[in-house]
Amino acid sequence: MFATPSQMQPISSHNPAALQGVDREQLLAVIEPVARAHGAEVVDVELKNENGWVLRVFVERLGASAEKLSTKDAAVDLELCAGIARDLSPALDVDDPIPGRYNLEVSSPGIERPLKKEADYVRFAGEKAKLKLREAVGGQKVLVGRLGPVSAGKVAVDDGRKTYDVPLDDIVTARLVFEFGPAPKPGTSKGGSSKSAKKKRKP
Repeated sequence: MFATPSQMQPISSHNPAALQGVDREQLLAVIEPVARAHGAEVVDVELKNENGWVLRVFVERLGASAEKLSTKDAAVDLELCAGIARDLSPALDVDDPIPGRYNLEVSSPGIERPLKKEADYVRFAGEKAKLKLREAVGGQKVLVGRLGPVSAGKVAVDDGRKTYDVPLDDIVTARLVFEFGPAPKPGTSKGGSSKSAKKKRKP
């Protein structure tokens, strides 16, 4: 049985028990080999009800995490996303980790990439991020600031006035915040934009 929409949570290291009725490990066991076969790695997976269930798989270039690549250098193109969606759909049909009907979408996470595990905070140290917390820090449950070092299960976050040591276990969701820079030259664009491929699942 699916969880109700109000119970929908991303499948992530911040919420390992997410998605009642869906085995997270079984789902990732199907998705990750397909992504790797296309030269990509899974960033996040989520299932939401948006006038119908949608399974979204966010991917980036294989090795991006280990190599600590920027969002621009880790970005994948639409063709790769389409290839993953094409091969993932029949794989999901065979293993059937999600009951019921849903649409499949595969995309890059974009420049405001979610942060899901400790390695993400290490990788994007120095970048600006928005964190939603279980427990208030400095009177705030939403903290926007620049990421600092990670130590002893905590990440330093400087909001411009003070630096807070935030326990990773207290972070509900976190993502990078896009910062406007100099306008790109004509004919060029900023990298890291989100690209997606959609595949309608058969009943």
